[in-house]
Parts: sequence; C-alpha cells; structure tokens
Amino acid sequence: MSDGQRMRKLYENLGICREVYEFGSKIERNLKERFLAFDETAEYNQMKVIAAMQKHRVSAECFQTTNGYGYNDLGRNTLESVYAECFRGEDALVRPQITCGTHALALALLSNLRPGDELLSPVGKPYDTLEEVIGIRPSRGSLLEYGVTYRQVDLLPDGDFDYDGIKNAINEKTKMVTIQRSKGYAVRPTLSVERIGKLISFIKNIRPDIICMTDNCYGEFVEEKEPLEAGADLIVGSLIKNPGGGLAPVGGYIAGRKECVENAAYRLTSPGLGKEVGASLGMMQSFYQGLFLAPSVVNAALKGAVFAANIYEALGFDVLPNGAESRHDIIQSVTFHNPDAMTAFCRGIQAAAPVDSHVTPVPWAMPGYDSDVIMAAGAFVQGSSIELSADGPLKPPYAVYFQGGLTWHHAKFGILMSLQKLYEQNLVNKDRMC
Repeated sequence: MSDGQRMRKLYENLGICREVYEFGSKIERNLKERFLAFDETAEYNQMKVIAAMQKHRVSAECFQTTNGYGYNDLGRNTLESVYAECFRGEDALVRPQITCGTHALALALLSNLRPGDELLSPVGKPYDTLEEVIGIRPSRGSLLEYGVTYRQVDLLPDGDFDYDGIKNAINEKTKMVTIQRSKGYAVRPTLSVERIGKLISFIKNIRPDIICMTDNCYGEFVEEKEPLEAGADLIVGSLIKNPGGGLAPVGGYIAGRKECVENAAYRLTSPGLGKEVGASLGMMQSFYQGLFLAPSVVNAALKGAVFAANIYEALGFDVLPNGAESRHDIIQSVTFHNPDAMTAFCRGIQAAAPVDSHVTPVPWAMPGYDSDVIMAAGAFVQGSSIELSADGPLKPPYAVYFQGGLTWHHAKFGILMSLQKLYEQNLVNKDRMC
C-alpha cells in the first residue's frame, strides 16, 4: 500500500469518504505557494516574540505563582513588558482577571470614557456582545447608563469607509473611536492594519485628541504589523484567541498608550491600586508559553481558513474572504442560506474535535446575543476560539464563522468532516466535486 493510500485509508477510518478526501486533496495541492507566504509571516512574528522575551529577560522565576495581593509579581510585570514590546505599545495590561474579549473591551471603554463623552464606531455595527456594553440593547451597567452616548457610521456598500459621514459624526463630545478589526457576525471584509492606519490618520487629522481603540480579536500575528504601529492608541484582545496560543486557560490584554492602559488597570482593580495588585495564580507559564507558540498556531489557523474558503467557494457557496484574498484575521465565513447546511457544517467541526467529538451541537440562547446561536467547539479550553471552532446566529443569511486550529492537520480534518456532513445529507452539489 502506497503512502497516499495509507493516508486515505486513515481518513476513511475517521469517517471521511473517498470522494470528500480526494476533493480536499485536489484543493490542497493548489495552496502550496499561499501556505509558504503564511510560513514567512509566522517566522517573522516568531522572531519578534523571542526578541521581546530576551530583551525583558524572561527567566524561570517568571513562572512562579503568586496569590493574595500579588505585589511585586515578577512574572506578571515582565509579561506585560513583553506584550508591550511585541505590539509596540508603551504599556500593557495582561491579566487572568480579565475574563474574555468582551470584558477586555468593556474595561477599555468604561475606563477611558466619562459621563458626557461620546463613543463613535466608524465601521458600522459592533460585535453582538458589545451592544449591551454600549447600551444599544439595554443592560445594567452599560455606557449609556453612565451618560456616555454612542454614534455609528456604517460602511459604504462596497465596504469602504464613509469618510464624509465620519467627519460629520465627529463633534466636541467625541472622546473615543472603536474600530473592530474582524467582521464579527457581519458579512463584511476584515480590516487590514494598513486600512486601520488610514482611518486613524483621517480621524486624528480632524481631532488629534480622540482616543482610537482597535478591537484586535482574531487579528494578532496574522500580519507582520499590529494596529499600534499604524497609529492606534489602544488594542484589545482575548488570551483564549490568538495570543494565548491555545495554552492560556483564561485572560485578556489591553496594550497601547500608557495613560489609557493605566486607566484600564484602575478600573480592573481599584483607584489607587491599578497594576500593583492582581495575583497570577499559577498561570504565568501557560501565558508565556502560549505567547511563544502563538505565531505558529495562528499560522495553522490561517491555513485552515484558506483551505475552507477554497473548498466551499469551489462548491458554489459565498465565502468571505474569498479563496484568493489577502488575510487579516483567522475567521472564515461561509454563507449557506440554509439552516440545515449551517447546522451540518457545525456538527462536522464538532465531530472532528479531540474533545467532546460525540456531542451534537444545537442552537441555544447564548448570553449577549439577540438570536439563538449554534456553536461547535470541542476544545481543551472552554470557548477557546483559537482552537478549531465554528459558530453563528441561526438567522438569515445563515452564515457560519469558522476559525482556529492549533495544528494545520487538525484544521484540515475539521473542514473535511464539515463537508462530509453536508455530503451525506445531499446539501452540496456533488457534480462540483468531480
């Protein structure tokens, strides 16, 4: 038996039929140059992380646990210097006490806005869970309850910024701008660092004092540069996405201008205490090692996303980005216009997981969302989006959002299994696979 036959047999034993396997193999063969470019970006970012760790003298002592107040926590303080260095910021707040990406964003907003200020989103509707933070949907403790107003300028139909609308929206109350890099649950292009930089430059030319914050979730280490290098004052993200490398069990980060980061620290802990307290609770080795692995893990996720785009585009589905576009985050959307196809996709991703592969995903009323959400995530860390996962709101146009993959080979298997489920239910055009 040849090596190719042995591999095909292995996949067949895992539930992938010959037709699906051979179709996937044909798509993969055409992606070699694309994958090489991802490898080069990963190498650059890997060296950047190592250089930051060496510059700030990361040592075995940094992995020691602290409890109680956490005063003089060497590992915590050094890690925050490493993050600031990697992302080219003046300071960073990297804490296990930040529970998720939404919490990190809420922290950055609530700490840098005051009653009477206005928040502006120049890139349209924010991610669903931020609607309650802002007060678009009423919620206790929202910015609206604290007297902070909100204004939004939608993207133009072609996905470009509405510069005239943005200029007209900026007024004397505008204190902060929030720029969501990734698409969230919207079918719109992810923003490149270059485009973010142009938008920030436009805003700063109108009012240099406006704080420009970028929601960097899903974008870290996808490009060689990060938004702080393009003029952002703050970037915010979750450690159970890209920068945690699949090892961080919890946490979030805020990096950028020192004053803005310190404001967030005082909000997280207490006025007068700020960054001085907050025990690391034995998580430092996972945080450091996860950051070290992050460029390689993001590389694997990007390969999976591009593989998925090319698979489903070839089958006639709407995909964003398309199979040939440049990548600026790890998320790949596939629009099915069919709830059964969307559900089958998610069940395939779950069936390919190393954890809970026997579980069947079903839509449910997930906190923070305005409709039922289906989510496939057989992960080592609950809700870890850097691990192989797929999710989306069960409503038209029935678009699913695929992301993650700690290894390329697992991401590949997940996509093949998603296709297998659609193939078995006759939800794909099988003639396109020939």
